[in-house]
Amino acid sequence: MRFLTNILFFALTLSHSTFAQTNSTYDVLDYVDPLIGSANGGNVFAGATIPYGMAKAVADVDAGSNQGGFTTEDANVTGFSSMHDSGTGGSPSLGNFALFPYASCPGDDVNGCKYPKTKRKIHYVASSVKASPGYFGLNLNSGVQAEMTTTHHTSLFRFKFPSADVAGQASSPLILLDLTDLADTRQDNGTISIDATTGRMTGNARFLPSFGIGNFVLYFCADFSGAPIRDNGIYVNTRASTDVKDLTLARSINGYPLPGGGFVRFKGPGSNGILARVGVSLISSKQACSSAEAEIPNFDFEGTHTAAKDLWRKKISPIQVSLKNVTSSMLKNFYSGIYRTMVNPQDYTGENPLWQSSEPYFDSFYCIWDLFRSQMPFLTILDPATIARQIRSLIDTYRHVGYLPDCRMSLCKGYTQGGSNADNVLADAYIKGIKDGINWDDGYDAVVKDAEVEPYFWSVEGRGGLDSWKNLGYIPVEDFDYKGTGTMTRSVSRTLEYSYNDFVITQIAKGLGGREGDIEKYTKRSTNWQNLYKSDQNGGSLPGASQFIGFLQPKYLNKTFGFQDPLACSNNDPHPGAIACSLQRTAGETFESSIWEYSFFVPHDQATLITTFGGPSQFIKRLDYLHDTNVTYIGNEPAFLTVFQYHYAGRPALSAKRSHFYIPAFFGITHDGLPGNDDSGAMGSFVAFSMMGLFPNPGQDVYLITPPYFESVSTTNPVTGKTATIRNVNFDPTYKNIFIQSATLNGEPYTKNWIGHSFFTEGKELVLTLGSTESAWGTRIVDLPPSLGTYQGFGNFTGNSSVVEKRAQIFEAVDMAKLTEKTGAKYWASEEG
Repeated sequence: MRFLTNILFFALTLSHSTFAQTNSTYDVLDYVDPLIGSANGGNVFAGATIPYGMAKAVADVDAGSNQGGFTTEDANVTGFSSMHDSGTGGSPSLGNFALFPYASCPGDDVNGCKYPKTKRKIHYVASSVKASPGYFGLNLNSGVQAEMTTTHHTSLFRFKFPSADVAGQASSPLILLDLTDLADTRQDNGTISIDATTGRMTGNARFLPSFGIGNFVLYFCADFSGAPIRDNGIYVNTRASTDVKDLTLARSINGYPLPGGGFVRFKGPGSNGILARVGVSLISSKQACSSAEAEIPNFDFEGTHTAAKDLWRKKISPIQVSLKNVTSSMLKNFYSGIYRTMVNPQDYTGENPLWQSSEPYFDSFYCIWDLFRSQMPFLTILDPATIARQIRSLIDTYRHVGYLPDCRMSLCKGYTQGGSNADNVLADAYIKGIKDGINWDDGYDAVVKDAEVEPYFWSVEGRGGLDSWKNLGYIPVEDFDYKGTGTMTRSVSRTLEYSYNDFVITQIAKGLGGREGDIEKYTKRSTNWQNLYKSDQNGGSLPGASQFIGFLQPKYLNKTFGFQDPLACSNNDPHPGAIACSLQRTAGETFESSIWEYSFFVPHDQATLITTFGGPSQFIKRLDYLHDTNVTYIGNEPAFLTVFQYHYAGRPALSAKRSHFYIPAFFGITHDGLPGNDDSGAMGSFVAFSMMGLFPNPGQDVYLITPPYFESVSTTNPVTGKTATIRNVNFDPTYKNIFIQSATLNGEPYTKNWIGHSFFTEGKELVLTLGSTESAWGTRIVDLPPSLGTYQGFGNFTGNSSVVEKRAQIFEAVDMAKLTEKTGAKYWASEEG
């Protein structure tokens, strides 16, 4: 076959890397860098937080990619705020009630300080930036040092001031609080009150979500410690007053929120800086104050930071790896990815004003279209107790709102990108035995409602076009849909996602029992993707693409085919911009990806898809073309599973190769190390799963096996206390031995190229013997992962033994012209001739 054209051969970088310590015990936090992805559109939250914490403290900057608040792209700091999301695209999210410190005001006059964020912004010292779990700090060019740490609802900032400002004036620090957010969405009635004696600031404002409808009111409570208070007051626009202590602001009439807020001025800089404690709440300022007082009663910065680190260490430490012959950069890539899976979603339990419930409430599911593929499945392994609480939250949202969300942030409904993909999340948790406190009968009712009842506004929940879905067996382009309202686009990708959504319903139904009629109905609907297959459609105008015949195409109500270039909206679109590719009303028939890539999204029936594409050999050639010609974009989630779909064609070795093609070449440990938005830890989970050597097919009890990037990986289940281990025999740090020759499970021969979730819950041991050439392991039909259809078209292959086995295809020659030393292919070229 034509092997990967850009295989990354890690030996090329070993001479520039540092091997990790070799002792058996280590602190996982030593290998977490929150700044990975803080540049080049990674949009991560780089600041201080605890796992799933509501309070997220960081410096906010004015960069174009400040969705997470801070970037390392040489921007200006506009303030330090306490709420953020992580890795999102679109508009900046949250960043409410920012603080900003001055060493003093020019002329010792409060009106000498600049209050609007467009005027007060200032550069930071790039070399001063420090971030670690539970901590963030930097120095401003003004000489002010800012540090921060958090508890669940509270941020603690420590500002250290020079003894004199840049003009030589003795420090009389002023700290302001701004009634706005990152995206300037504040609406009417932003309020603040300042206690003249203590300096306590309380208030609230109404804001808009960054990717959804509606609005929300957020409350704050800020207290100060470390130096005597000199005076305080409020400011409006550019003017301030120490006489006025209360302020209510309208938005203004020009579309931009009128700047306003409060300030406290101090008599000096304090012996160890001035501490600002900011509690946040979605209920009331009183609750924000109560949380702050309970969580950080004594303004103890070091103690708060230590507690945050301990929480992170406890969450991450269940996964341990062998440090033997592994570079520190590999460890940092791995553990930083794990860390990012627990920044979002955020636990807002007790902070939901929309309904009364004893159930948990999580927010910042941003968005489930991104999260269902690997981020939430990763938590079923690492943190099953929390994923159970998240599932309970999703089901409780259905009870009170009417539908499961596909996206939710800041108490608001977020936009649906494709199918009703919370269905996939519920099914994934159900089949993996997540039970704690979950009412699965209600969960089943929720996914069935998604499949059967069209909402009035399906752009934010449920599914649209259900009449056509049930009667025609696909979502038509230019559908006639009078029962609900939504953006009439994405007919191809919605058809594919609805097909899978219906399949995962059957997985829950089978487990619950007594729903045979539903199983038959939804199994049939899960085959609807085939109704858009156009057998004579070629792959497009890129060199080599037209050799592939048979692709999905949009179809009209009258059952005639329309046309969308299969390469449109791909990473190698021959006519970029010809059609929109997101949620625009003028967008095409696929969301954020191409027909080329979406054609592989049949996670439940790869056997039928392989046959449809002409058999295993042609299927592999298509996968290779998808990756080798940059049609796919690994910085977006639809690409994830395609890296490992070689397993289904009986070539698990090629999945291993493809994994090494992308990591670390596209996922590094630099600030610009991510290929795209981290999407609430989705990219982090892709890295973590890939390096662990098990990748999920979400919504199914399937993990696809490839060799871990370490000699061994052990995961202790926090619920059962049992430890599952994957061990590599013949591991080498140059990653020549990435092909499984044989395997044992608990000491018995194991030939399947996949494994189930009981591996983790029962604490099994999987031992993989590796070699530098592809073997026959995992290639027989009986070794392939489950599929709704039947595997066909597999030929004979004897591998390194005399046993004839049903296998995908015979090896073909390497395309030498496409292998370059730059991409690490020198080894593969010489070894494979």
